[in-house]
Amino acid sequence: MDNGRTLLGLLSREPSYGYDLKHSFDRYFGAEKPLAFGQVYAVLARMLRDGLIVLVGEESTGDAPDRKKYRITQVGREALLGWMFTAEPPAPAARRDLFAKTVVALLVDEDAQRLLDVQRTAHLARMRELTRARRDAPLIEVLACDHALFHLEADLRWIDMAAARLDALKEEISR
Repeated sequence: MDNGRTLLGLLSREPSYGYDLKHSFDRYFGAEKPLAFGQVYAVLARMLRDGLIVLVGEESTGDAPDRKKYRITQVGREALLGWMFTAEPPAPAARRDLFAKTVVALLVDEDAQRLLDVQRTAHLARMRELTRARRDAPLIEVLACDHALFHLEADLRWIDMAAARLDALKEEISR
């Protein structure tokens, strides 16, 4: 996920403080990995430098650092729209670790079926966690879980297909 563009999108709703942006990010996207405050402020500094946002106000808070309020610029809005409507390149399956582990296991004469079984067990456990998390969750969390579940389902289909082809693959790569 492009945290900078995501924060820019949150900022495009209304001028906001870094603190509020961090909490909005965590609410919508950070269920599994909240964004660190330091990362938010580093991204805001880069966006300010690049003209994507401007400072629209500053509040003195006594002993704590001043609170700065930011607003998206037209340049920032154009960058956001460019990012938003550019398709994400599909990840090439051949570069995935699971594929590489399977081939390496066969190359070094290890039990590739065991590797696939271990991975299947991990995938099924994660799917059960996500299915539990979906129950009574807000729609935004349900959609995030569905996204992850569909990817895990695709991986499981690949694991089953790879398991069925292990002998043929071993023969092919040992030539």
